[in-house]
Amino acid sequence: MRERPREASMKTAPTVPNGAKQGAEARGMPGVEASIWTERMVSALVNGVEGGKWYTLMDKVCEPNTLALAWARVQANQGAAGVDGQSVGMFEAKAEAHLAELAEELREGTYRPEAVKRVEIPKGDGQTRPLGVPTVRDRIVQTAVKLVIEPIFEFQFLETSHGFRPGRGCKDALREVDGLLKAGHTHVVDADLKGYFDSIPHGPLMERVESSISDGRVLGLIRGWLGQDILKGLERWTPDGGTPQGAVISPLLANLYLHPLDERMMARGYRMVRYADDFVILCRSREEADAALAEVRRWVEANGLTLHPGKTHVGDCRNKGEGFEFRRLALRRAAAGCARKA
Repeated sequence: MRERPREASMKTAPTVPNGAKQGAEARGMPGVEASIWTERMVSALVNGVEGGKWYTLMDKVCEPNTLALAWARVQANQGAAGVDGQSVGMFEAKAEAHLAELAEELREGTYRPEAVKRVEIPKGDGQTRPLGVPTVRDRIVQTAVKLVIEPIFEFQFLETSHGFRPGRGCKDALREVDGLLKAGHTHVVDADLKGYFDSIPHGPLMERVESSISDGRVLGLIRGWLGQDILKGLERWTPDGGTPQGAVISPLLANLYLHPLDERMMARGYRMVRYADDFVILCRSREEADAALAEVRRWVEANGLTLHPGKTHVGDCRNKGEGFEFRRLALRRAAAGCARKA
């Protein structure tokens, strides 16, 4: 895929007034790192880029500043070693040399991700959740890519999505649900996608990424991570779908794949609150709730996903036994904490 110079790929952007703050503070945009996203890039994000796609982003990923910031975040999160056995402490001992090596591999196109180590973490209900642990090197590169591309998609995402987004969280979702219930939206569709992170179809997911990004090298990195082998004990296999829960880039990709569902439900007037793959739709009548669930089923089936039959239902919160508990949000947040420590 042909790449264009960054300057040519952006529409003419207005100059930021003197005294204005740079980057995230300049626009108040979540996920925008001032040291990575220049004023011109932020202006292009607001005003649009040529053809609606971003070209030549890889140079930002390779910059020493980006990789250093990515390493600082991985270092702060700690976490276990991946399949190569290299811990955060071992990387730290020669961090400068390791980061220089990563930068060179990324510039020359020789970087290749290692397999992902699969572990099981408790969910709190007696069951376990599969967690993927990439190597420290891969976590750094994924973080660098995320720092560069996340604002592009954050600018598109809707207010109804709360999970794993900068400046948003579990409490925000719960507050929105509480407000809708108090406003009379008491008929609720409580939905859950079965094995969502392991079942996202790679082809359609990449189409969503490619709708906004045309840098072939960045797209190649993402494809490489989606195709990483999974290693669990003595078992090793190549996934034909999904993105490992626990990988740095996975939450962004998971939100991106469900973004069209957010748009669809909003366009049809439904009040949906989503936290990653857990979501509720709050309605004023049983008929509206049934219609909303039917709409969700059509979209889910058309996009290669499956609703969990035991965790998806319609109920009237005013009737005893028909309500719902949005506890999965807390469980998901707890799982994210485990991922950082695994």
